[in-house]
Amino acid sequence: MPVDAGTSSPPVRDNRWKLVESTMRRHGHRAHALIEVLHSAQESYGFLDPPVLAQLARDLRVPLSKVYGVATFYNFFTLKPAGRHSCVVCTGTACYIKGAGVIMSDIEKRLGIKAGETTPDGEVSVLTARCFGSCGLAPAAVLDGNVLGKLAPHELVDKLEEWTRHDA
Repeated sequence: MPVDAGTSSPPVRDNRWKLVESTMRRHGHRAHALIEVLHSAQESYGFLDPPVLAQLARDLRVPLSKVYGVATFYNFFTLKPAGRHSCVVCTGTACYIKGAGVIMSDIEKRLGIKAGETTPDGEVSVLTARCFGSCGLAPAAVLDGNVLGKLAPHELVDKLEEWTRHDA
């Protein structure tokens, strides 16, 4: 539920917020710096939560709807905390033809989450990307920054299930 910029409580004034404030100050607290300030906030907090977005709207003097609009338009920004591990499945044409759709279905069935979601234990976040540019490795995924290719659906999901069982 969106938070009204005039009534939400400000984010905790800690070192994380000081970094965001520094970015705003560098740009004179002007609205044109919104994307850079959102990047700074996400780097500092790990995600963009409602109190942070509301405070940014107040400090930059822009409508909260614009802040939410920008934060939800760009893929880089997230409104939810990420899991301890990340899995990005390529859904480009080559990967899709070679089984990315089956991989995503298997993840949904076995882990109970869809693209853009995190397992309830907070261990694994699953995302999709349009193309990695690694079509020769199709289907491909990136697990915690490591590219894996020519994946069978069960191989990838077995690894994700391992993370949810053993890393807690």
